Amino acid sequence: MSDVDIVIRGGMLVDGSGSAPRKADVAIDKGVIVAVGAVSAKGREEIDASGHIVTPGWVDIHTHYDGQATWDERMTPSSIHGTTTVVMGNCGVGFAPVRKKDHDTLIRLMEGVEDIPGAALAEGLTWDWESFGDYLDILETRPRDIDVAAQIPHGALRVYVMGDRGAKREPASDAEIAEMRVLVRDAIKAGALGFSTTRTMVHRTADGDLTPTVGAADAEMRAIAMGLKDAGAGVLQWVSDFKEIDHEFGLISELVEISGRPLSFSMVQADVWPDQWRELTSRLDAAAAKGLPIKAQVQGRPVGLMLGLQGSVHPFVTRPSYAAIAHLPLAERVAKMLEPAFRAKMLAEAPEAGHPFVNSLAGAYHKMFDLGNPPNYEPAPEESIGARAKVSGQNPDEIVFDVLTANGGTGFLFFPLHNYFDFNLDNTLTMMRNPNTLFGLSDGGAHVGAICDVSVPTYMLTHWCRDRTRGEKLDLPFVVKSQTRDTAEAMGLMDRGLIAVGYKADVNVIDFDRLQLRPPHMIYDLPSGARRLMQEADGYVATIASGEIIYRDGAPTGALPGKLVRGHKQAPAA
Repeated sequence: MSDVDIVIRGGMLVDGSGSAPRKADVAIDKGVIVAVGAVSAKGREEIDASGHIVTPGWVDIHTHYDGQATWDERMTPSSIHGTTTVVMGNCGVGFAPVRKKDHDTLIRLMEGVEDIPGAALAEGLTWDWESFGDYLDILETRPRDIDVAAQIPHGALRVYVMGDRGAKREPASDAEIAEMRVLVRDAIKAGALGFSTTRTMVHRTADGDLTPTVGAADAEMRAIAMGLKDAGAGVLQWVSDFKEIDHEFGLISELVEISGRPLSFSMVQADVWPDQWRELTSRLDAAAAKGLPIKAQVQGRPVGLMLGLQGSVHPFVTRPSYAAIAHLPLAERVAKMLEPAFRAKMLAEAPEAGHPFVNSLAGAYHKMFDLGNPPNYEPAPEESIGARAKVSGQNPDEIVFDVLTANGGTGFLFFPLHNYFDFNLDNTLTMMRNPNTLFGLSDGGAHVGAICDVSVPTYMLTHWCRDRTRGEKLDLPFVVKSQTRDTAEAMGLMDRGLIAVGYKADVNVIDFDRLQLRPPHMIYDLPSGARRLMQEADGYVATIASGEIIYRDGAPTGALPGKLVRGHKQAPAA
């Protein structure tokens, strides 16, 4: 074999197939893996992987980079955690198709549902598109570090077809339903990977209204499924409260049968209905036994709110005294809070009425934790603020105050919102081991002021394969396969997620012993100077996308080989 672009030598290969790790070289040329095993060819770039593991790049199927992908060359934080393909357009929110008059409507929708600052979206989005195909064309023109793929979102589709009536959740006419079918078909043919919707009461616009898609009629959903059938491709992505579980699960089963296409839905353990996931799992397994391609997307750690003065929410945000200074720059806010008289007054106040979610959260000291460094996402009950206050005899608000004002007000508390009813991750482990679930729900690019779960792919290796002490661990080959080959196959991206000859050269070289998450922190680099949570990791020796090294020891190399992925991809010929 003649010289090739890159040879990765002597690493422990975890190839994405689920097979046992083995020592092997990997040769890469022209963006493709050309040899695996003992490689005699020389690389124009050689990477010494001795003592390291070599994996496919992560394929993240649940992100919200719909805006960021139009203005940013780097899909961070995802790409700094070894992810080489992201799928956006989830949860029924996005920015195409769109008419000029509805720009603000879609911004307010994304801002509310995914906590992406409206000011950043208003400044960053160019709106050089109308149809979904136009939007893909714009995405295709921008160089980027990793591959992006998009789904057509139900919210944008409904507003495009129905205008204000769609935004106000009015029933669609037969003609409007027929138009949605055609537009979904056309979007899939233009390169959309699928269609997404949300039906949960939790998702709201920035104005507090329910999303346009909540309560959409079954006939509307059937027509959209027919749009996928007409295109002969695509997947369905679903978010629901599943409160009417018989009807809702029956409907998604029907849509899969109508379309002939796979569907995935989000599944978490919520405190308000802690056993619902078991019922959903039972129905999921029954559907799989009937041959229906339905999967549940699950997450390998708690859906965790980061409570801090720089973020969207914290325990004092509804206290009158804090509300009076909330507009001040951080340094001035902290200086005021540290005044003894102000501190005493604020701590003695009752929260303002009219904020049920924040107020219920603010007093839930038993689920508040100091995240620590390195971050601990499976803390024991005795580590909570409430338990610490009981032992020390302090008012828990005092402990919260000290954490939030530490280091100039940059401190954060961790609040596990979902997947932590029993104060451990044993139920999450059961979800992940189910053959009918997928690793997902990182929400990369979203919830930028409150959640930083985009680092989950790294956490899966550090916590579940190496560090967990409070229960069983997971095998490394299983975890790697679950966030590479399995997620790629679920989206019809059969050309990636596996280190084998002919496959796309998306590869991570990882110092597994040194792999470690850093604590989340706030940065201000979105358009208009808006904030977003950022979290880095140590231990990624190299991340390769499309055959080019894009990150070396966590630092960008300047290479931008990422592309827009249009539609499903076939596996390379054997």
